[in-house]
Amino acid sequence: MTTWAGRTAAEISAAVREKRVTPREVVAEHLARIERLDGRVGAFRTVRAEAALAEADEVAARGDFAELPLAGVPVAVKDNLAVRGESRRIGSAATPDTPSPQDHVTVARLRAAGAVVVGLTNVPELCVFGTTDGVLGIARNPWDPTRSAGGSSGGSAAAVAAGMVPIALGNDGMGSLRIPAANCGLVTIKPGQGVVPTGDGDSTWFGMSENGPLATTVEDARLMFSVLAGTEPGPVSAPGVLRVAVSLRSPLAGVTISRPYAAAARDAAGLLMRAGHQVRRADPPYPLSLATTSLAHWTAGTAADARPLDPRLLTRRTRVHARLGRPFLRTVSSGASREQLRRRLEPFFTEHDVLLTPALARRSPKAGPWHERGWLSNVLANTNYSPLTPAWNLTGWPAMSVPCGTLPSGAPCAVQLVGRPGTESRLLELARQLEERNPWQRTAPMD
Repeated sequence: MTTWAGRTAAEISAAVREKRVTPREVVAEHLARIERLDGRVGAFRTVRAEAALAEADEVAARGDFAELPLAGVPVAVKDNLAVRGESRRIGSAATPDTPSPQDHVTVARLRAAGAVVVGLTNVPELCVFGTTDGVLGIARNPWDPTRSAGGSSGGSAAAVAAGMVPIALGNDGMGSLRIPAANCGLVTIKPGQGVVPTGDGDSTWFGMSENGPLATTVEDARLMFSVLAGTEPGPVSAPGVLRVAVSLRSPLAGVTISRPYAAAARDAAGLLMRAGHQVRRADPPYPLSLATTSLAHWTAGTAADARPLDPRLLTRRTRVHARLGRPFLRTVSSGASREQLRRRLEPFFTEHDVLLTPALARRSPKAGPWHERGWLSNVLANTNYSPLTPAWNLTGWPAMSVPCGTLPSGAPCAVQLVGRPGTESRLLELARQLEERNPWQRTAPMD
C-alpha cells in the first residue's frame, strides 16, 4: 500500500492527475496523521476534517482536473489569512470568532489550483513574535519538541515538518516564514514586494509582510510559489555564474552568530563554489540605526493591528508592544527610513548578485507559554536568535531559508539567500543547487 503522507506536493498532484490515487484518499490519510500527531506538535488551531473531505471530492469532479498543478494536495493555512467559512483568530482572544465570508486571494489561488485546505495553523497573538504560543495553542518543532517551532508561521512550518501536510501557506513581516522554516528544516521564500498579492485591507505592516510557501523541497516551494504569484511554473534554467557574497556578521550590534549556524553558511558557500559560482566573504553595510528602525516598524505594525481590538483581551506582551509602537505610526507609514536603507544597501547588490548568510543566530527558544512572560524577555529572546531576517522586509527584497546541516541536537540548521528585486527564480535555482549537492531529510521522524 502506497503511503501519501510524507510525499511531496509534486508527487501527490502527479499521482492524482494520473488517477493512481483519489483526492479523498490523500486527504483522508493526512487527516489521520494530523489526528495521530498534532497533540504532540500543536500545529493546528482548527482542523476542517469533514469540509476537507467534501472539498477533495469536489476537486475530483472538476472538469479541468487533469490541468491542476496542485490536484488533491492537502494544504494548511496560517490563521491570519481568511478561509471561507472559518474564523480568523490570529492567535488572539480579542479577535471575533465569526466565519470569513470569502477566501483570501492566496487561499483562492491555491484552491483554484486543486489544493484542499485541511486546517488553519497556530500563530502567536497578532503574529508579533518569533515563538508560536498563546491562548490558542503552542506549536513545537517536530525535530525537537522541547523547542519552539518559531514564528510567526510556526504552526504552518510544524505541520509540514511533521508530514501532516506537504505544503503550507504563511507570511513574513520580520522573518515569519524564514524563522520557522529554518527551525523546522523547510524551504521557504519571502517574495519581493508586489510579487504575491497581500489582499485588500489586510495588515501588511506598512508593506513589509509578504505571503509565501513552506515546503520540504525546492521543487514544491517553486510550484506553490508559482501558484501564489499567478505564474506558470515554467522550465528551470541555470542562472549562470553568480557573484555570491558570504556574510557571517549579525546586522544587530551585540548579537553573535553561534558556531553551528556559521558553519552552515561556510558549508553552503563551499557547495556553491563547487557549483561554479564566484564566492567571497563580504558584509553588507548595515547601518547602526537598523536595530531602532526594525523595532519602530515591528511595534508600529502591532499598534496598527491592535487598534480595533479590545486591549483587555490582549496578552500583556502584545499590549506593551502596541503601546510602544503608537508614537512611530506616522513616521513609519511615510516609508522614509525604509528608502534610506534601500539606498544604503543597493550598491552592495550591484557588486554581488546574491547574499548568503546564516538563517538564524542560534536555535529557537524552548517551547512554552512565552505569552505569559514579560515584553522584554520576549524581545530579547527573539532578537538574540533571529537578527538576520528583518532587514530584507524593510527593503522589500526577496529572501529564502534553505536547510543546510544539523545542530548538535540533530535538528536542522539553515542558511539564508537574499537577492535584488525580481530575482526569486534565481534564488530558487541556487537553493536547488544546494539541495542537489547536500540533500536533507524531508520530515521529522515522528512515528
